[in-house]
Amino acid sequence: MEPTSIKEVTRYRGGFAEEVADTLVVEEPLEIRVNNERFSVTMRTPGDDFSLIRGLLLTEGVIASNADIGRMRYCEATDSDIGEENIVNVHVSPGCATERRWQRQLMSGTSCGLCGKEAIEAVSTGVAPLPQGATFPRAVLQTLPDKLRQQQALFSATGGLHAAGIFTASGECLVVCEDIGRHNATDKAIGHGVAEGWLPWGKDEGLALLISGRASFEIVQKALMARIPIVCAVSASSALAADLAEANGQTLIGFLRDKAMTIYAGKERIHD
Repeated sequence: MEPTSIKEVTRYRGGFAEEVADTLVVEEPLEIRVNNERFSVTMRTPGDDFSLIRGLLLTEGVIASNADIGRMRYCEATDSDIGEENIVNVHVSPGCATERRWQRQLMSGTSCGLCGKEAIEAVSTGVAPLPQGATFPRAVLQTLPDKLRQQQALFSATGGLHAAGIFTASGECLVVCEDIGRHNATDKAIGHGVAEGWLPWGKDEGLALLISGRASFEIVQKALMARIPIVCAVSASSALAADLAEANGQTLIGFLRDKAMTIYAGKERIHD
């Protein structure tokens, strides 16, 4: 299944209309089954589905590493109308959780009266705070938005996708993933690291996650579960995301663009 589709549209430029073929991003459901039981359905841009699943299972606390994942395959849509290319069954090791930990029990509950303090406590009971570890040069961080943008091929074609990239302290780009949802893009990038074996915990020199949108509570939580010490966003952070980062020894940076940045938590990891 292709990540983009061509559609005839009417485009106005300078007051004049023309009929043109436009490239649109594809949005399709992905049904994830764990050990043959439905785990989740998410709307995503097709591509890197297995990475998305690995990242989601890690950030949901289902698996601890790639070693917990067995066979993963697309399966027949015998009891669903969403198509075979949109259903994946993954087998996980005995003893792994088979229910969503955060989005179902925590994030859905947030809109039903769970306060911010309780949300942070719920995450903190499932993962230890990050150690101090390596520091990042501020000058290196400021180069990351351009590096991310240079690898957003689908965004260049459509203008309609988010991106998430993971970088080392030397500025090396390890992976960039795109998706119509920034949470999915983050899961795809983390899942790639899980498959490669450098997540969770990452490399000795430390890692930074950069996302193309804002830094929400869920993005910070995902990075925390993957043991990524620095989270950067080209836009703002929510208050709850900043509180979660601060409570768990994580560095959170927003408005990383045009030689500027705002550090919401963990400024000790950044040096000149």
